[in-house]
Amino acid sequence: MLLYLLITCFSFIFLFKSLPLKSLPPWASEMRLLSLCFSKQVSIFSNFVKNTLCRLYITGIPSTKKMGFSPQVEAINVASGMSVLDLPELTLECILERLPPSGLCSMAGVCSSLRERCVSNHLWEKHMKQKWGRLIGPAAHREWQWYLASRNWANLRQGRQRGLMRLLSIVWPFLWARSSVVDGTNNSKERCSFHVDSLMSWYLALETGKFWFPAQVYNRENGHVGFMMSCYDAELSYDPRTDTFQARYPSHGRRAIAIETNVPWERLRAPPVDTSPHALHISDCLNELRPGDHIEIQWRRNKEFPYGWWYGVVGHLESCDGNKTHCRCHNNDRVALEFNHYTPGSRWRRTTISRKDHREEGNEVDGFYGGIRKLKSNEEISMWRRLWPVEVLE
Repeated sequence: MLLYLLITCFSFIFLFKSLPLKSLPPWASEMRLLSLCFSKQVSIFSNFVKNTLCRLYITGIPSTKKMGFSPQVEAINVASGMSVLDLPELTLECILERLPPSGLCSMAGVCSSLRERCVSNHLWEKHMKQKWGRLIGPAAHREWQWYLASRNWANLRQGRQRGLMRLLSIVWPFLWARSSVVDGTNNSKERCSFHVDSLMSWYLALETGKFWFPAQVYNRENGHVGFMMSCYDAELSYDPRTDTFQARYPSHGRRAIAIETNVPWERLRAPPVDTSPHALHISDCLNELRPGDHIEIQWRRNKEFPYGWWYGVVGHLESCDGNKTHCRCHNNDRVALEFNHYTPGSRWRRTTISRKDHREEGNEVDGFYGGIRKLKSNEEISMWRRLWPVEVLE
């Protein structure tokens, strides 16, 4: 008997070590990273699902009432080991809609049927909007599409380098699967529905810091005095450990790329206009500008620098005494702009631009002023006021 046990154990160990280990799919590492960040929520998620199911069935649900089941019978079915997939579609959908991102990732790893539901865009759209909607603009959307295209191109080049036979071995199953779908001979429920271009994939790329996306940073480089009351374009990467960002600013002239760490959410925004930092914004508000209006204007040190957006207000012309009753500044061809965070007499305190044919105005000494946008949102104006420096700048 002892000899039989020894032979059996050694045979099992030898067989286990000889088994081939299959590599995980590319998105598995992203799900593993997100699961580590939310490992403490796994037990909470399990209790949530259990309590929710029992509560829903005990109190009764419209969809179950239509099926003719009483709340007591439904509670018994849950207690007798009823599967989550046996729930009515509406009930299961309500549960999934209330799960956090970590819960959806956990449910996606249970089975293929739940994975198809948990990776659907309509479930992740809410999470994307709640956490990332304030920072994601058209430029970030384009950057994500470029990111996906570059990954696909890199994978294609790697396949070419491995030889024609290797490429055929990859493409042939795909072509066969596609033809099966067209012919209706393949069951779509058995195929993995996780796509790299899904909202879930984008959320995980943002959450883990793998994807650098364009946005704007107020008072760049930790409030450097030369950038006070300005907002500059940068590439951002999220750090889930500190809930802050790393900002990578483009090079300015001969200056190398500047990197700032631990940038909080409060100093970030999506670009308000879809204009490149190297392009002039075409102003559409010049004719309506009046003294007291809050504005942002593009400014750069020289032609080699990118534009930043600087906060200011519309002031009165020197020929005007500031009396609202007699003021005619809004009818003049010139518009006075004031940057009151600088001391009176500073060359940065005041400038004027043309109302009719304004393009880029300035010189190598005072810099170049570009396009203007009028601030109409109280939220934008309040943000600039919160950033107001403690001391007036020279």
